[in-house]
Amino acid sequence: MKASVKWTDGRQFVAEAGSGHSVVIDGPPDHGGHNTGPRPMEMLLMGLGACTSFDVLEILEKSRAPVSDCVASVEAERADSVPSVFTKIHVHFTVSGQGLKEKQVKRAVELSADKYCSASIMLARGGVEVTHSFTIVED
Repeated sequence: MKASVKWTDGRQFVAEAGSGHSVVIDGPPDHGGHNTGPRPMEMLLMGLGACTSFDVLEILEKSRAPVSDCVASVEAERADSVPSVFTKIHVHFTVSGQGLKEKQVKRAVELSADKYCSASIMLARGGVEVTHSFTIVED
């Protein structure tokens, strides 16, 4: 896996993944950015949310759960001193569908957290307290 990050101006960068997809990453104006994209640490949280959502959806679909929507809301706390690393991250899933079983959703979230999500497992092994919860919404 590879990526490149090219500085464009101020604190703005264009990141390109090995798959050829690009995203603008930027800082706030008070740090020389233009506010044209997410901050680097926000990208980390978004990547974690996407990684674990990917797993949860795949597990639920394999178990033929009738999922119509899945939103991962990710909140983090950072250390007060530099480096301002994440100290706690909480991922809350809102999973929608008709007749979803709590046991299935719980199992999918736990499997992602404990076995499959490389991003959350890597952060947890690095000392970040990563927690998960979920809500089921009946369509």
